[in-house]
Amino acid sequence: MAERKMLAVDLGASSGRGIIGSFDGKQITLSEIHRFSNDPVHAAGGFWWDTLRLLHEIKAAILNASHEGGVETIGIDTWGVDYGFIDKSGALLSNPHHYRDTRTENITKDVFARVPWEELYAVTGIQSMNFNTVYQLIADLRDRPWVVEAADKLLFTPDLLGYFLSGEKHSEYTIASTGAVLDAARREFAFSLLERLGIRRSLFCPITEPGTLLGPLLPSVNEETGFTGAKVISIASHDTASAVLSVPAENEDFLYISSGTWSLMGIESKTPVISDASRNYGFTNEGGVFGTYRVLKNIMGLWLEQESRRQWKREGVQVSFDDLSAMAAASKPLQSIINPDDESFSPAGDMPGRIREYCRRTGQHVPENMGEIVRCIFESLSLRYRWTAEKLELLTGRRYPVINIVGGGTKEEMLSQFAADASGCVVCAGPVEATALGNIAMQMIAGGELADAWQARSMIRASVPLKQYTPDPSAKAAWDEGYSRFLALIGEN
Repeated sequence: MAERKMLAVDLGASSGRGIIGSFDGKQITLSEIHRFSNDPVHAAGGFWWDTLRLLHEIKAAILNASHEGGVETIGIDTWGVDYGFIDKSGALLSNPHHYRDTRTENITKDVFARVPWEELYAVTGIQSMNFNTVYQLIADLRDRPWVVEAADKLLFTPDLLGYFLSGEKHSEYTIASTGAVLDAARREFAFSLLERLGIRRSLFCPITEPGTLLGPLLPSVNEETGFTGAKVISIASHDTASAVLSVPAENEDFLYISSGTWSLMGIESKTPVISDASRNYGFTNEGGVFGTYRVLKNIMGLWLEQESRRQWKREGVQVSFDDLSAMAAASKPLQSIINPDDESFSPAGDMPGRIREYCRRTGQHVPENMGEIVRCIFESLSLRYRWTAEKLELLTGRRYPVINIVGGGTKEEMLSQFAADASGCVVCAGPVEATALGNIAMQMIAGGELADAWQARSMIRASVPLKQYTPDPSAKAAWDEGYSRFLALIGEN
């Protein structure tokens, strides 16, 4: 068969890439053709995404693809919850807020006064995090009501960028599911709840499923980008949904961790898991492909290391992630443990200082250097993974002997080994480019080359190297003791 080429635009919170996926009938190969930074901006008292700059970079990726012989289709994936407002003329009303903007601090009391938390969770199944779309909308109505009044439509980030390319407005299911605005069981917007909060239903576009063809590039965009004639596919546009599609599992009983700035750890389920226990444990039910749900826990992830490295850079110390891993390996094990999801670790800033303060406040060894800080981060994340695996087994009554770690975090081999040691599970690491592969795979499903998620996973297993980590039995006692200390920190011991 003739080789088919597709463009995956993968946008993360700090950078973006344009990646060509080529399919020869047996395997997918990836080729990065454009990389760019994603630099949010502090301005006028807010923290904003530079959305039109991102559009410029996406067009540059398409143009580069045209220089490589062109692509047939384009898919865009991004982080969740954030959105932009479009006015009646089709123009963007303002740059979208960044989900780490401080405007939603303490916003939940305003929401829960009108819709109690228990009811909101029972309908949406979404873990309460202060950046959820529903909370951001309440902040908009409070702080910038004139913007909401002028808005014709709300478009989530990948839908917004797809609209700029194709002119089509819609709400792709997996991205819409991230922000506590959908009825999880009905898989539609929870209008009865939203209207009680003063959020009008006319803001929202119809929901479309992953794999929907939006159409060709707008004529002006096609001209700017080399007349490729490419068509825009709405893939599983939440980056974690694309990453989960690429998990190289062979059966339904698998755990995954999409590891990057966040660690998104969960299972793929045919039904949402919504109960008092899942609510109390902080589990969320986001949309997956082919009618599935991603029942998962949002764990702080490598943000802790990334922000620590940024702080050290601000202090004049240049150090690579490989250097940090080597320093961590040379440090003593399990000296200091944190709860990675403690709210003090969420904002940008002096992360090493906050970790030291947490350890000081909880009566532990205070990390003295970069290696001890990073080892504390990796070990604490691994203990959180163990807790999450145990709670998922409790909620579902099923056993998950393998943890599949996908995404950029698989480059941190120490973290993968610690995850195996802490949990007692075999860890299968890879693919690194999980989100891009899932993006490409959904374009192939839309084009008829692949039938479903399981055929996609089989093809991905044949296309990329994977690495397996087994628990070290000699370390079990130390990890069990560390886990007891972790449970005490989070109030469960």
